[in-house]
Amino acid sequence: MIHYVTQNGIGNAWVANELSRVEGAGLPVALHAMRAPEKLLHDSTWAVEMNRRTELMYPLPWLAMFFSLLAAPFRFRGRFSAALWNAFFGRREHIRARLAGIAHLVVACHWATGLLRSGRPVSQIHSQWINSCGTIAMYGAWLLDAPFSFTGHATDLFRNRCALLDKIERANFIICISTFHRDFYLENGARPEQLVIAYCGIDLSWFHPPAAGSHDTKRLYRIVSSGRLVEKKGFDDLIRACKLLADKGERFECVIGGSGPLEDELKAQIRSLGLASRVTVTGKALLQEKIIDFMHGGDVYVLPCVWAADGDVDGLPQMIMEAMACGLPAISTRLVGIPDLIQHEDTGLLVEPKSPAQLADAMARLMHDAALAARLSENGQRLLKQTFDLNNCLEPLIEKFRQSLAKTAPGRRAIGAQAQQSRVSP
Repeated sequence: MIHYVTQNGIGNAWVANELSRVEGAGLPVALHAMRAPEKLLHDSTWAVEMNRRTELMYPLPWLAMFFSLLAAPFRFRGRFSAALWNAFFGRREHIRARLAGIAHLVVACHWATGLLRSGRPVSQIHSQWINSCGTIAMYGAWLLDAPFSFTGHATDLFRNRCALLDKIERANFIICISTFHRDFYLENGARPEQLVIAYCGIDLSWFHPPAAGSHDTKRLYRIVSSGRLVEKKGFDDLIRACKLLADKGERFECVIGGSGPLEDELKAQIRSLGLASRVTVTGKALLQEKIIDFMHGGDVYVLPCVWAADGDVDGLPQMIMEAMACGLPAISTRLVGIPDLIQHEDTGLLVEPKSPAQLADAMARLMHDAALAARLSENGQRLLKQTFDLNNCLEPLIEKFRQSLAKTAPGRRAIGAQAQQSRVSP
């Protein structure tokens, strides 16, 4: 069985999409989450059932966890002492990460004990994100002597870097969501044979360009953008670029769909620049069922991502894919995995991060060159079908899972069963 570990179950659209494809391929998978999701982004029967089956690590049963920890040196023999040494003295980025690692080892002891008692085979432990859930997954796999793998994304990888070097060393494979991520892992000591590129694609059957002739030619040229209103999205640069366009006399409107902590700040920026009649921040999260209508109402999609001051960054924003799948030409920045999706002047336009002037020039270029906009849109849709279709881009991960399952197929001992031989009840 594949044991899939994440922060909040299927509270993330990508996790739901990935798990549905893994199960759809006929692979047995159990979902483990640190906490329950605040809400489900999908209301399908499958999503409701998977949410019901999700095994939560928190809140912690303190008494049971104490006994699990007490028995761990005997239950997991030499593996517990090695993991404990690593938690105290392994490679950590800062003291806070070391303390967190010790706490996560304690949680992993209880979690691994539960897996042993369940009697289920442990063919692979895979973590989606490498922060807290990744540390628990790594130590759980260590204690069970099971294969460990992970997918890193953005904040978890570039800002937190929780025991990154240890996770790279212990992983039997690492899923890279872009070539940038692959190169990043190589720079941090990964072996080429560990690395598998599997893009975070989208379900293209959900999206489509607008019907021919449905475009409202009477309205202003509309720039659309979307996402959580946080620094890494670069919305402040988009607003500055709109000011430059307005100063040049361009006729347009801009709609930013989303909510978040910077809402008031962005609205104040719009007012201070005199753009209240041109730029709108909706202040509402863009729900999955509303995305198509939102995109069809635009002429170009712009997401000028940046590295945030705290190190947060987008890895490969799915909103750009969704916009391209809806037929919009896209503009973004040369950052992390974005150039894999937006190939400059072929499938979209790229500018440097934090460059409102370049951004304004790119937007003006598409405003006045309908042929270029149409070519970028067509090429973008073609690339999505070739490389970012969810039904295809998950095959490398599914194949890795199949290989792991084959090693614990009937006739071979499952890792969990092997570990039970050294189990001692408290």
